[in-house]
Amino acid sequence: MAPFNFTHFDTSTFILMGIPGLEEAHIWISIPFFAFYIIGLLGNFTLLSLVGKEQTLRKPMYLLLCILALTDIATPTFVVPKVLGIFWFNLKGITVAGCLTQMFFLHTVSVMHSSTLVTMAFDRYVAICNPLRYGTILSNAQIAKLGLAGLIRAVLFILPLPLLLRHQPFCANRIIPHTQCEHIAVVKMVCGDITVTRIYGFVLTFVISGFDLTFIALSYGRIIRAVLRISSKKAHQKALNTCTAHICVMLTYYTPTFFSILTHHFGQGIAPYVHIILADLYLLMPPMLNPIIYGVKTKELRDKAVKYTCLR
Repeated sequence: MAPFNFTHFDTSTFILMGIPGLEEAHIWISIPFFAFYIIGLLGNFTLLSLVGKEQTLRKPMYLLLCILALTDIATPTFVVPKVLGIFWFNLKGITVAGCLTQMFFLHTVSVMHSSTLVTMAFDRYVAICNPLRYGTILSNAQIAKLGLAGLIRAVLFILPLPLLLRHQPFCANRIIPHTQCEHIAVVKMVCGDITVTRIYGFVLTFVISGFDLTFIALSYGRIIRAVLRISSKKAHQKALNTCTAHICVMLTYYTPTFFSILTHHFGQGIAPYVHIILADLYLLMPPMLNPIIYGVKTKELRDKAVKYTCLR
C-alpha cells in the first residue's frame, strides 16, 4: 500500500499494540483472523470469477454483487496483513504517513460498501415495484455509473480526515492500543486542538449512516407496501425471497458497525479488548459471510457454482 506523500510529517512511527490485555493469546487469535480472511478472499474471488465467466450472470444484480465483492476483498486486505505481522512477528511499527493512508483507504472502502448496499436496496425496489421498467431504469451502464458515483462520494467524504490530521502535532507517546489505524484511535494521539476533526468525524458518521439507512428504509417500506398488495401467497413468498439475501448482508454490515460505535461512546466500563475485537469482526465477518449468503440464497448463482465445481 503506497502512502500519500505527506512531506510535513515527522519520520517517527506509531506503535500498534494489537489487542492489549490479550498479548499472550495473539498467536491463537491469529488463527481465526487468518481463516476468516482466506475464506473471505476465496468466496469473493469465486463470485467474481463466476460472473466473469458466465454471460447469463452479467446483469445489474450480479454486477452489484461484484462491486460488493471488490469492497469485501479490499476492506480486510488493508488491515489483516499488518495485524498478522503484529501477531506473528511483533512488527508493531507503522509510519505516521502509512497510518493515515491505511485510515483513508479503510474508511473510504467502508463508505463505498455502504453506498453499494443502498444501490442494492434500490435495485430490489425497482425489481419488485417496477418490474416492467427494470431494464431501462437499471441497465449495466447505470450500475457502473452508480458504482463510480459511490466511489467518488467515498473519496470526497473521507479525504478531509487525513488532511485535517496531517497538520496536527502528535503526542510523544505514539502507542495506539489497537490493531489498525482507525480514525477514533488516531485522533486520540493528537495533542493539539481536534475540535474541527471531531466535529467533521461526527457529522460524517451522521450524514453517511443517516442518509444510507433512510434510503434503504424508504426502499424497503415501498417494497413491503407493494408486496402486501399482492393477493397470491406464492407471489408474496417469491417477492420476499428476492430481498432475503440483501437483508442478511445489511445485518452483517450494520450490526457490528453500530455495536462498535455504541461501545466506543457509551461503553466506558467495557474492557478495551472488546472494542478492538468488535472493530476487527466488523472488518472480517461481512467479507466472509456475504458470498456465502448470496451463494445459498441465489439459485442462479448457486447452480453456476455447482456446475463449475462438478466440471473440476
